[in-house]
Amino acid sequence: MRIISYNVNGIRSAITKGFIEWLASDPADVICMQEIKAEKDNVDVSAIEALGYHTYWFSAQKKGYSGVAVFTKRKADAVFYGNGIMQSDAEGRVIRVDFGDVTLLNCYFPSGSSGEERQGYKYQWLEEFYEYITELKKERPNIIICGDYNICHKPIDIHNPVSNKNSSGFLPEERAWMDKFFELGFTDSFRHLNPDATGHYSWWSFRFNSRKQNKGWRIDYISVTSPLAEKLKASAIYPDVIHSDHCPVFAELAD
Repeated sequence: MRIISYNVNGIRSAITKGFIEWLASDPADVICMQEIKAEKDNVDVSAIEALGYHTYWFSAQKKGYSGVAVFTKRKADAVFYGNGIMQSDAEGRVIRVDFGDVTLLNCYFPSGSSGEERQGYKYQWLEEFYEYITELKKERPNIIICGDYNICHKPIDIHNPVSNKNSSGFLPEERAWMDKFFELGFTDSFRHLNPDATGHYSWWSFRFNSRKQNKGWRIDYISVTSPLAEKLKASAIYPDVIHSDHCPVFAELAD
């Protein structure tokens, strides 16, 4: 199974920048998108379906905000919209897609960069999500969690860890949550296969020519539980794919 996670920062905007043409290049079997900022009815789904994708959408209640979608060439056996937590579901943050005994979660973790209120909600969401996946893991041990986590885990994952030590997304409390998450039995697919790789980022600020200078953050992940970690064949980040301020991240698992 070839999987991509991609914060498209508005799927309609991405389409105007060649997103459909990129899909036609067959980049993956399953493509998990975050921050779609649209409902299915607002997008020409026929152009996507013509490429062989089944599409599953979970949009935010607020128009033009947040939302996640999964495009997959393999039809899902079951789809669950949301994780049953009211505010998270209102913001369209989690969609679950099951393929046989494998559960894939596509998640858009909250950002705290807009101020204390949203940073407080981010911490709340992280704890609620941790409880949710802890319970889910008991009944579904083969889990893949794709998404924009909005957290850099280690100094190697950010271009300037010193100047960003007080920035949302690299705060000690957020990084400690990532430690706890991986200790629960999840593996960061990219770091698992590329333990010492530096300068590999998935998001760049629109300011200060950050992308051209590669002053970025690695905040997009495909994480897998231990039984699936053994099946990881490849992992990559595609900074040259430009439809968004993020870029796609990729993982391949053996059948």
